[in-house]
Amino acid sequence: MSDLAQYIRELTTLLVPLLLTITCHEAAHGLVAFWLGDPTAKLAGRITLNPARHLDPFGFLIMLVPPHIGWARPVPVDSRYFKNPRTGMLLVSLAGPAANALVAVLCAGLFHGLLSLPVEDPEGLAVRVLVPLITMAQAGVFVSLLIGAFNLLPIPPLDGSNILAWLMPEDLAWRYLNLGRYGVLVIIGILLIGNFAGVSLFGTVLFPVVDAAAGLLGMDSIF
Repeated sequence: MSDLAQYIRELTTLLVPLLLTITCHEAAHGLVAFWLGDPTAKLAGRITLNPARHLDPFGFLIMLVPPHIGWARPVPVDSRYFKNPRTGMLLVSLAGPAANALVAVLCAGLFHGLLSLPVEDPEGLAVRVLVPLITMAQAGVFVSLLIGAFNLLPIPPLDGSNILAWLMPEDLAWRYLNLGRYGVLVIIGILLIGNFAGVSLFGTVLFPVVDAAAGLLGMDSIF
């Protein structure tokens, strides 16, 4: 198989799970914020499962390049609408990774369901359709878990930072969350330093967590 054909096959397998995971993650943030009294995301049209409403153009382009790690536009949230702003932000932040966990469970169910279907003709159309769907469902489990685990890292502005900030004194939490303006640079710096030091953020921290969670869903490791 040529490199181009391999790339197209890999992209086709990953793109649907990536879009589904990112869309559900962002929509969940907006939905929980709306439930807590903040209409900002709803007014912006962000409580939707339409991926186009959530994609960041540059983040989507990066998603097309291996290792296919992109990002979406953050859902706007105004904590002033919440009765308890700190607790509200905690719940909104937890909603994204929780949505990822739900998507992973659904994809695992689809994977096991498709895998158990009886196949009479191994060379027939059914198999040619089933195999890509099974592969896509498997990718959906790991992509969802990986994105959820990544967002739980306590690096502003990732969701984990709001969870950690909830445990801090209010003045310290404000200063900590204010580092979010440098968040992308911090993440890139951690990745670069880890690369030079031979320690991978994904391989050392995230992949073992994802593997453990996937194991609970009956999935074999792909890392």
